[in-house]
Amino acid sequence: MNSIKIFDTKKHFDERGFFMESFPCSVLNKLEVQFKQDNLSFSKKGVVRGLHYQWDKPMGKLVSVIKGSIIDYVVDIRFNSETYGNVYMFELSERNNSILWIPAGFAHGFEALEDSYVAYKCSSEYNSSSEGSINILDKDIAISLQTPLNCVIMSERDSSAMSFSDYCDDPKFFKEET
Repeated sequence: MNSIKIFDTKKHFDERGFFMESFPCSVLNKLEVQFKQDNLSFSKKGVVRGLHYQWDKPMGKLVSVIKGSIIDYVVDIRFNSETYGNVYMFELSERNNSILWIPAGFAHGFEALEDSYVAYKCSSEYNSSSEGSINILDKDIAISLQTPLNCVIMSERDSSAMSFSDYCDDPKFFKEET
């Protein structure tokens, strides 16, 4: 599946708490993908991660928030795509229970609006020799973070990542012909 998809799930509450199917078969069957790795991250409020991608053994990600809330940012980096360079934003939280599918060919990052636990199911195992990162603060992609810039917490790797223009000089993804 080569398009971004958002899925809604439901929590069932009673006096004990709640129950939720975090990655139901109905979602997994629609994606027609086998998952090879599960990841869990914790990010403090103000943390900004990404925009990450992996080109050798491309990685699609199914993302949900277990606790907290994030703005998920996705950029189409498929060079010959009609939506090349477009930015998509999704709020994922423990309150809206949404699950986001990000196929290979899209760079992915997020901003933690509060302390947040984020779960990912990945379609490939991590391959450090083919990972890339585009700076989420790059002016060419014009992402407006909700966190004030003086409060943003980023890794050195992400803050020194390449610009979108640099990616355009050596793209790693091309839209599949249909």
